[in-house]
Amino acid sequence: MSVIPVCFRTFLQDSPDGFYPQYPQIKPALSAIYLGASLYAPAHRADLAEIASGYKFPQLRSIILCTEDAVHEQDLPLALANLAALLPALEPGPLLRFIRPRNPAVLQKLLQMDGIEQIQGFVLPKFGLHGLTDWLRVWDNRHRHWLMPILETAEAFDRRKMELLRDRLEEYGWRDQVLCLRIGGNDLLNLLGIRRGRTATVYDTPLRNVIADLACIFLPAGHQLSAPVFEYLDAPETLAREVELDLLHGLMGKTAIHPAQISVIENGYRVGHDDYEMATAVLAHDAAAVFRLHDTFCEPATHRRWAAGVLERARVFGVA
Repeated sequence: MSVIPVCFRTFLQDSPDGFYPQYPQIKPALSAIYLGASLYAPAHRADLAEIASGYKFPQLRSIILCTEDAVHEQDLPLALANLAALLPALEPGPLLRFIRPRNPAVLQKLLQMDGIEQIQGFVLPKFGLHGLTDWLRVWDNRHRHWLMPILETAEAFDRRKMELLRDRLEEYGWRDQVLCLRIGGNDLLNLLGIRRGRTATVYDTPLRNVIADLACIFLPAGHQLSAPVFEYLDAPETLAREVELDLLHGLMGKTAIHPAQISVIENGYRVGHDDYEMATAVLAHDAAAVFRLHDTFCEPATHRRWAAGVLERARVFGVA
């Protein structure tokens, strides 16, 4: 087993955009791949500071401090008070920190808090055409925060509305600020009145087609998509299988509901040795137009974007 070391600062300056110029790319200064398994933490927790500082779960790459579904309405004042006390005390570090505001009014309060510049951005729930102007109305980008909208309303089932949303993000100048779009699988299943079993991946449900549509709408436009949560803690084999299917659908990054899920998710992001060798060969400056490697047909003209993604994953998660 070999693991490729990562130099975070160097990699952020080494954009693979030149590998696939035929695609419209807005490469942010922070790549969504660094999110890894993003752990949700209710913001009213007593140990919030220990978690957000990176001390409690040092293996974490990113955390989302939640004031929405994970917090009861009566606990919202405590959650906001926790965040107000936490933010000024946060110090820069490798942990990527985001906050999920309950609604636009809560986002407006958060943006006015001292120390809000210490977080990387916000996860916007129930995001869609309906309500987009409410988020826009309160948005203040003076600290250049990243945004991660969650596609989890009935609009996500409507391909036409998702295409319009993609276009609106471009028109309103938000595409450069969106680190990735997150798919809210449990909310979408709830709209269908479905809860999957512990042996079923999300791709064994009607959401398989929804995820495929979202991938086809947003990925060619230069957006990244992250994968839905897996809600069972005692079925790591199913989770591992789902991560494999996430990657096959072009999804990178996944919500974790418990620290035990982090290693399962991120082990799934490690790159197989054959894929690493093929990706390296495809991107070689002297690569043939068509060649065979590991009994696989390789054509740089059509495999460059895949290869760039594989090497990006290898830099962060290593090679198995």
